[in-house]
Amino acid sequence: MKEQAVARVYAKSLLELGDERKIDIANELTKLTEVINKSNELENVMFLELFTLDEKKAVFAEVAKKLSLSPITSETVKFLIDEKRIGILPLIIKEVIVMDDDRKGFMKGTIEGSDAQIDPEFKAKIESFLKNKLGRQPTLDYVQNSNVSAGFKVTVEDLQLDASLDNQLEQFKQSILSE
Repeated sequence: MKEQAVARVYAKSLLELGDERKIDIANELTKLTEVINKSNELENVMFLELFTLDEKKAVFAEVAKKLSLSPITSETVKFLIDEKRIGILPLIIKEVIVMDDDRKGFMKGTIEGSDAQIDPEFKAKIESFLKNKLGRQPTLDYVQNSNVSAGFKVTVEDLQLDASLDNQLEQFKQSILSE
């Protein structure tokens, strides 16, 4: 929990500095994440204690140069390496992306159902409904859930819409028992 709070502070600071200098920090960190995720060797160098701080910084400097990262992003990552806090970089990146999406009016959520995939038209209808209800554009991912026998559960931030058969049966059972 403490690391999450620290990551949130770093993320807020990075976004504010990026705004001041008109740098898209979220985009830079997304590019960095993609590069790290594509290379196990780079991930090992960055996050394992097997490598010295100088080795980590040297490798990162090359990556930063190839990605044309801004000094704000580069110096932040170097600072995290120096302070032996590089392990919270993924949390910082996640917080930056969440905050950036929130500022842009985007929300992320999931649709859970029993089918292997969801009908794109139905998904678009759910997204449209949520946009009208919440005033922001949701980005929904579909997840197959074997605990949903029929219907769907939609979760966006702290909002949950449960249109599953299981939920409807439970509500029916409760209505009968309460009489």
